[in-house]
Amino acid sequence: MISLTHIEAALAAVDSEVKALLYNQSLSQNEKDAKMLPLLRESKVLKQTYEDLCYLRDNPPSSPNGCKAGSYRKEDN
Repeated sequence: MISLTHIEAALAAVDSEVKALLYNQSLSQNEKDAKMLPLLRESKVLKQTYEDLCYLRDNPPSSPNGCKAGSYRKEDN
């Protein structure tokens, strides 16, 4: 799946942005937190999407009712 490759690249880009923010000494902790929160949310969505696509790749839907990949996801709250 080509989309998996794109998601992996997006995850790597988000991770590098987070690391750059962590190592940036010119920003206060509050500024880092404010900038990192949207990145971490994006990372979580990308990881869930990646897991769902991997599940669908390995277990293609066979019923006419469609895909239920999200129902098998383990939530990390």
